[in-house]
This record gives sequence, C-alpha cells and structure tokens, in this order.
Amino acid sequence: MSLLQSVREKAKLAGKTIVLAEGEEKRVLDAAKEILAEKVAKLILIGRREVIAEKAEFDVNQITIVDPTKDDLGEYSELLYELRKAKGMEKEQAEKLVKNPLYLGVMLVKTGKADGMVAGSVNSTGDTLRPALQIIKTAPGIKTVSSCFIMVLPEGCKYGENGVMVFGDCAVNIAPDAEQLASIAIASADTAKKIAGIDPKVAVLSFSTKGSGKGGTVAFSHDAVIKAQEMDPELAVAGELQLDAAGAPEAVHG
Repeated sequence: MSLLQSVREKAKLAGKTIVLAEGEEKRVLDAAKEILAEKVAKLILIGRREVIAEKAEFDVNQITIVDPTKDDLGEYSELLYELRKAKGMEKEQAEKLVKNPLYLGVMLVKTGKADGMVAGSVNSTGDTLRPALQIIKTAPGIKTVSSCFIMVLPEGCKYGENGVMVFGDCAVNIAPDAEQLASIAIASADTAKKIAGIDPKVAVLSFSTKGSGKGGTVAFSHDAVIKAQEMDPELAVAGELQLDAAGAPEAVHG
C-alpha cells in the first residue's frame, strides 16, 4: 500500500470533519468530490452557497456550507473577541475578521465543529498560518512553528524509507538559529512517525559535511545537532551534512 493510500485509509477510520476554507476554488471542489466519493472525511466548505453549488460536480447536500456573506457568525465573533481582546482587538474588528474564510475556518475548529482545516490553495503560507497561531496556538512545549514536506520518491529509489522522505522547514522560517533548527528537526521527525509511519533518521543539511566547509550557517547546523540530541536523546540525528552525504545510511547510523 502506498503512503497516500495508507493515509486515506487511516482518515476513513478516524471519521473526522475537515474544513476546506477556500470552498469556491475549483481545485478544492475537485478534491472535495474525491474525498466524498471515497468517504475519507466529512466536509465543511466555506464560501458563497450559490457559487459552490454552481461549481461543484457533486451533490452539495452531502456537505455543510458556511457562507460568511449571509450566515450569522455572532458566536464566532464573540469568541474571537474574548480570545484576543487582551491583545487590543475590538468587537468590530472581530466581526470583520470572522468573515475572512481563514479565520472562520479556524474558529470552526476552535469551537469543536471541525477537527482540522485545510487551506493554502489561493492564500499565502503566512496568511494561512496567522489565524491558527492567534487562535489555536502551538502544542505544549513547541516554541518554533515549522513546516515540512513529505516526498514520495519513484518506486525503487534507494533513498528514504521505502522511497519516503520528509523535508523541513521549507516554507516558514527564513533564517532559523541553532535552537530553532533543533526544534524543526524534532517536529519533522514526529511528523515522519505519525503521518508517514517511518522510523525517522534525521540529517541536518548544510553546504558542509562534518566540517568540510566553513562560515555561513555551518555553525548553526552543527550546533543544531547537539541541541536536538539534548532535547531528544532517542532521536537519530546527524550533521552537518550535504544532501548527497545525508543519503548515505552510514551518515546517520555511523
């Protein structure tokens, strides 16, 4: 079974409700059609009902639609105001923000009406993350928010675990310091375990391999390995390593 098939099967068993915040986007609607057909999850789409009904190639009665232009959002604006008033948010600002599909989607998760939200098809990473950081916040013990990509390589590829590799952080942190790099390494390893189902062996990448290069970010990468080992002594982590060296099993095992 491929990784994607495995994830879909786990999602079916979990029976979660997912918000698709960009509900009017054609690619999102195409994905929704497939999700419904395979019973991967229950869906809530955010957008104008008439637009979604016109574009969707499935029966929209199968889903819940929240229309920020017409629905009563008072429950969400009141909660958002309570959550953010200490930061200076006014009620009028909260009322405006919950009409933003990204904020509204996060509020649906916050109030327990959904288990998660997917967005980013037509919105930037920063705009997508901001509501989640303000409202949901990070998990306990997580100081550095990061991202990772799960890469499924061609069949027969010798790299990764059965061709699966996790790369982090490629979208959020511009210039992380050593402690942030260590946190990113640990969080990415956790994702590799929970989503990809692999036993992670982490390589902290650099343009240098074990001191072959000097300057720039080499010191950060080297120190990140030490900090990651201190933070999680059970984690298999090595570095600093160039990408070709990181692909050699002995780099992490040796």
